[in-house]
Amino acid sequence: MTTVPEPKTEPSLLRQAFNVPNLLSLLRLAGVPVFLWLLLGPKEDGWALALLVFSALTDWLDGKLARWLDQMSRLGQLLDPAADRLYILATLVAFLIRGIIPWWVVVPLLLREAVLGVCVLALRRGGFAPPEVTYIGKGATFVLMYAFPFLLLTQGGSTVAAVARPIAYAFMIWGGVLYVWSGALYVVQAVRALRSR
Repeated sequence: MTTVPEPKTEPSLLRQAFNVPNLLSLLRLAGVPVFLWLLLGPKEDGWALALLVFSALTDWLDGKLARWLDQMSRLGQLLDPAADRLYILATLVAFLIRGIIPWWVVVPLLLREAVLGVCVLALRRGGFAPPEVTYIGKGATFVLMYAFPFLLLTQGGSTVAAVARPIAYAFMIWGGVLYVWSGALYVVQAVRALRSR
């Protein structure tokens, strides 16, 4: 765990917002309310699925472009995980309301987010940066983002739904366990940092 670094010369937030990777992240963030509306309003699962796939593609692309164009920025490091978390939270809440997944799957994942939020606040008060993203955390997000489209495909009694169901449940279980585990690792990082003070 590192302390918050001294400010260094970096383009303004406005200029950072207009580089290509960050524009993609902002586009993903703007898609979250549209995604929620598609799921809960007209229940246009096909369009919601397309938006989720677009989000996953831009998530992959913004990281690649940031490295390729040498446009990595502090704003990008905040926007990218924020967009991931918002999509995960929005999807969990919408799926719970729609009855696509049960409450006992959703609650541990939402609790994980609440606990991490408290940890980040405690770290900031202690003068530390938020916990660094781990490979387990990235892997968990990746697997959950695969689970969600398959869970959407399970709706109905079609052959596609029957084929998608075991794949969706496998990804959801695997991703859920990894997500909670990565959260526990972040909490351990935070506690160690705060105790070192």
